[in-house]
Parts: sequence; structure tokens; C-alpha cells
Amino acid sequence: MTAQQLYGLWRADFSDPDTRRKSGSATLLLERHPDWAESVRGRVQRGEARALISGDVDEGRFTLDESEDGVRISASWSGTVVPDRCGREIRGSWSDVLHPEVRAFVLRKLAD
Repeated sequence: MTAQQLYGLWRADFSDPDTRRKSGSATLLLERHPDWAESVRGRVQRGEARALISGDVDEGRFTLDESEDGVRISASWSGTVVPDRCGREIRGSWSDVLHPEVRAFVLRKLAD
């Protein structure tokens, strides 16, 4: 998978990693990073809350840094591309840097 395949609109569904119960969702828009061609930049929205995101995919490993203020990292996304989903699904964990919170996520591509 390449950074270009990440471009577009994605939906993240979160769950508690212990109980696997759904604990929210978010919408991500990933676009070409203006400074690094093999990376993405965009935004994530959860209800009215918005944050900036940037990251990449390398050999099936997906990483994103999230920033609520555009300066400091507030959360990290780490996952793997699901092999049999044609680059349209990523599974992993989301970690809040400011609070001791980790949630599992499934990221599914909505549009190119």
C-alpha cells in the first residue's frame, strides 16, 4: 500500500480493547502531505471536535499522529493494513497521549 492509496475519506470505528464494545466513531480526510510525497496529512472529526493528522504507511504498517492544537501530538494511531481488503481497511490501536486511554480502531475507506 502506498500513501496515495490512503487519500480520501475514511471512517474510524472505535471499541474498548478489553470488551470490544463500540465506543465511538470519527471521520478522517487524508490528502497528500505538502512536504513529504510518501506521507499524508489531513483532519479527523469526532462530532464537533476536530484535530489535524499526519502519517504514512510503510510495508503494511500504518501510523498517524494527531494534534488538537496543530503543534503538540495529542494522540497516536498505529495499525496494519488488512491484506484481503484491497487497501480499504486498517485495524489497530489509538492512544491518547494526554490521558491513559487506548482504544482499538477499524478504519474503512468511504471514498477515493
